Amino acid sequence: MNRVAQTYPEHLETVKKRFGMALAAAGFDAIAIFAGSLQGLFLDDQDYPFRVNPHFKNWLPLLQAHDSFVAYVPGQKPVLVYYQPDDYWCLPPAPPSGFWVEHFDIRIIKRPEDAPGALPVTRRCVFLGEWQERFKNWGFADVNPEALINPLHYTRAAKTEYELECMREASALSARGHRAAEQAFRAGASEFEIHTAFCAACGQTDNELPYGAIIALNEHAATLHYQYWNRDKPARRHSFLIDAAAQVNGYAADVTRSYSAAGDEFQELIDALDKEQQLLARKVRAETDFKALHLETHQAIARLLRDFEFVRLPPEDIVAHGISSTFLPHGLGHLLGLQVHDVGGFMASPRGDLIPKPEGHPYLRNTRVLKENFVTTIEPGLYFIPSLLDKLKAGAHGRNVNWSKVEEFHKYGGIRIEDNVVAKNGSPENLTRDAFKLN
Repeated sequence: MNRVAQTYPEHLETVKKRFGMALAAAGFDAIAIFAGSLQGLFLDDQDYPFRVNPHFKNWLPLLQAHDSFVAYVPGQKPVLVYYQPDDYWCLPPAPPSGFWVEHFDIRIIKRPEDAPGALPVTRRCVFLGEWQERFKNWGFADVNPEALINPLHYTRAAKTEYELECMREASALSARGHRAAEQAFRAGASEFEIHTAFCAACGQTDNELPYGAIIALNEHAATLHYQYWNRDKPARRHSFLIDAAAQVNGYAADVTRSYSAAGDEFQELIDALDKEQQLLARKVRAETDFKALHLETHQAIARLLRDFEFVRLPPEDIVAHGISSTFLPHGLGHLLGLQVHDVGGFMASPRGDLIPKPEGHPYLRNTRVLKENFVTTIEPGLYFIPSLLDKLKAGAHGRNVNWSKVEEFHKYGGIRIEDNVVAKNGSPENLTRDAFKLN
């Protein structure tokens, strides 16, 4: 039995405890968690790729179970209402199997409308998921109440050992994909060809990846969420940024690496940022204030801007004048797990009150104090984004920038280096670096 299977029973007990406490706090005695349903394209007979409700896959590793439910009454065995139609147009879902099935009362339905008879709906049963009009007479007491969702989102930041095992495996697949992608880049491949090499090495299709892969050559790396895979090979290759990862049992990795095509000053800048990134990753420990770590990141970027002679000011002034935000406009990182940008990053308590972002940093996605087994990304970047640089040039502090040097680096687009790190009471666990060492 592998570690994922070994650790699942304890994970399930943790999930039942968390849901039981949330139900009690919100005044309910049962819950029905809807996996979601297929969504059709407008004026078409095809559907969008299905993405399962993250609360559903928190219970069990079923990612393609549309129109199914997990239902739980505290103290009873959880129920899986599993939709398995008789279909010859599309291959029906396989019968439930695997290390998790013995822990569920599995009830097969052949039509979505058969679900009410299979669900253990009580007088105070709450619905969690994507609501549809057809559910209105099924007897649910409430739909997605914040009093229930807030404590679930708050506690989800701390991962069970099962979840960490899934994320370790996702990191290993991601590292294999990144190795193949770098090789394709070095061989002169196009963005589309690099993406194909990444998916093949991971063994996952586009729709199975946890997010759309960012495969950016040259100046495309200046677009933070560059969304295309150019089929044409550039006339000259200067740089490559890849932000792509795999998932295992619904748990995501999120990994970014940057490369130069030559051993030039841009590669030196990548190496310098990589050193700063690893220093930040080693500070991901229990009781670390992530807001403070984000602000520390801007000091690191400011040092690089000074050391590489992009800006003629001391680092503290580069930050104070907001110049570092031109070159690093996003946050240091975000919580990671069932979703790539996992929920709960701003929560001060299970009640749902929020921790504000630092002034001047609107795109930070995590303001919490880290606790043991929180998983966060650490992803500092340094970019040459024309629209932001134009605003800096026109402002009061533009005179302090070495514009001829900045212009030389436009062709590279930018750098981002991203690891997935588990906060511990002692030294953190860097899932990404560990995976790259083994793959």
